[in-house]
Amino acid sequence: MFFDRADIFLLCVCIVSALYGTVMVYRAATGMVATGADMNPTKLVIVQLFSMFLGIAAFVVLTVLDADLLGDQWKILSVINVLLLVALVIFGVEDNTGNKSWIRFAGIGIQPSEVIKVIYIIICAKQMTWLKEYRDMNSFLSVVQMAGHFVIVFGLIVVVSSDLGSASIIFCIFLAMLFVLGIRLYWFAIGFAALAAAVPLLWNHFLKTYQKERLLAPYVKSIDPDGYGKNWQTAQSIKTLASGRLTGVQPGHRASNFTGKHTDFIFAAIGEELGMLGCIVVLILLAVIVLRCVHVGLRSSRTFDMLICFGVASAVTFQTLINVGMCIGITPVIGITLPFFSYGGSSMMTMFAAMGLVSGVHFKLKPKLFSLIG
Repeated sequence: MFFDRADIFLLCVCIVSALYGTVMVYRAATGMVATGADMNPTKLVIVQLFSMFLGIAAFVVLTVLDADLLGDQWKILSVINVLLLVALVIFGVEDNTGNKSWIRFAGIGIQPSEVIKVIYIIICAKQMTWLKEYRDMNSFLSVVQMAGHFVIVFGLIVVVSSDLGSASIIFCIFLAMLFVLGIRLYWFAIGFAALAAAVPLLWNHFLKTYQKERLLAPYVKSIDPDGYGKNWQTAQSIKTLASGRLTGVQPGHRASNFTGKHTDFIFAAIGEELGMLGCIVVLILLAVIVLRCVHVGLRSSRTFDMLICFGVASAVTFQTLINVGMCIGITPVIGITLPFFSYGGSSMMTMFAAMGLVSGVHFKLKPKLFSLIG
């Protein structure tokens, strides 16, 4: 039953991507150790593989467990999101970017924002579906409800953890799901106008100085004219990518080793080790995952299922665009991982869990024989 109806193709592509990423995490960490970095490449691989197996288990559970059951428990899911953010207030620790986005105990780190993103997709899909079926989704009250839900989640993430990266992904997911829902374009125009009016308030009263500099660094040369401050990682990433050329550097000839090479800048490490061809393979694998999510969503006849699939697809899409943009210097360094490739147990598990939601939609699709009959 499971293997006949689950999206095994999607699972296989995710596993291939995760294994590819794990190998490259090991290679990047090995190179960093050679230059004196204090890390254990073998331990990183164990964490990645263990997280992948937990993620696969979550994939199986969420494939069989109807997402509608989760959507019906939106109140409990909302409480879980709030508790995760409260846990950050009490137990959260800062990483090297200044974000208080991690909870660490016994040497294990958990990033609650990764879980929050998946839960947000479920709750948002449930809310939007209800408004479409029982209210006028384009009415002022409906739009305010959807926008209010987004603002609460977005604002709490920014205020509690200062994690602009996770908050920006929530924003992209919200916009993508609104568009798929069929909200009229004038609401987008009104929303962007309101956002433009709110930017000065947010900029002057909510963002810290280091956050402002981080956002402006790729575009304002005067913030880091020598490339040794906010732009140092980006400069090293570009240098690393360029050194790989078409097929990668020879062993022992790495261009540079820098903080984050195995996490947020794994794309640069892949470009160095395997060249442009290795990077193209990464982008193809991620594109296949996104297109598969979209394909499953389009085949579904239910709004809730379609929104789930497009929400997951948008998360992978925008994380990829922002992460690759960080590596080539066209987007700010805001701590976005490359799905399935960057080192990080929380990211790995939640990505597989998100794909399990998509597989669950595929699981509910009628076999071709019955779909032809009606």
